[in-house]
Amino acid sequence: MKKIFLVLFVVLSLPGFSQNYRGVYEKALSLKKEYKYVESLAMFQVLLKTDSNNVDYLGHASTMFTKAGNMQSDEKKRFDYYRQGEYLAKKAIKIDPNNAEAHYAYSLVVGRLSEQASSKQKVANAKLIKSEADACIRLQPNHAGAYHILGRWHRTVAGFGIIEKMAINALYGGVPEGGSYDEAVKCFKKAIQLEPAYVLHYYELAVTLHERDASAADKTDAVAALKKAMSLQNQTPDDPATKKKCEVLLTDLQ
Repeated sequence: MKKIFLVLFVVLSLPGFSQNYRGVYEKALSLKKEYKYVESLAMFQVLLKTDSNNVDYLGHASTMFTKAGNMQSDEKKRFDYYRQGEYLAKKAIKIDPNNAEAHYAYSLVVGRLSEQASSKQKVANAKLIKSEADACIRLQPNHAGAYHILGRWHRTVAGFGIIEKMAINALYGGVPEGGSYDEAVKCFKKAIQLEPAYVLHYYELAVTLHERDASAADKTDAVAALKKAMSLQNQTPDDPATKKKCEVLLTDLQ
């Protein structure tokens, strides 16, 4: 949080700031692409102070609230970030239903909020996550983050056992329609195609292949994905932890 206020102070002190919103916006996007979530969030917060109804500011700020929130060790603070991200995403969609980043941001934050949700709410959230990620891809077909979310969605639904499906159908309004390991693999491969240096895509692909386990090729491909992930340069704050997960899964597979 101290870092946020420091960046806010620096940005507000920039000469001609009030006439240079575009430059600040481009810098905020650049920081986002560099996975500097806290710094990017600070700039988007500044931009929202200049125009609280700008859909681009709202959508990206929501995504950064969720990403920065996931870095918080304190659970209350983490979910405060998520709730703020949810508010901004919903506001952006209300203003402009055709903004791809807003739909992605909403699908992302709903997934995080599900961590504290009841079982019934998780089922409702699963349907919402799918519809929002689909909306993002319909509007921006090359959005890697949305494909990643859909990959996880398909894997989760595909992994439900018969008893779990019966319980969900009986108690919570039914299992979300669709969901297959094949679609999950396609989604993660598409995400990798769009972001070939992103470690987490490879790890999630490997997990999916391991769970599907439809052929000997799945194991071979999973091992290859894990080794590729471990060979990549760290970029995001989560990459070191993700690579440790890769090591654990690789040990299980070999």
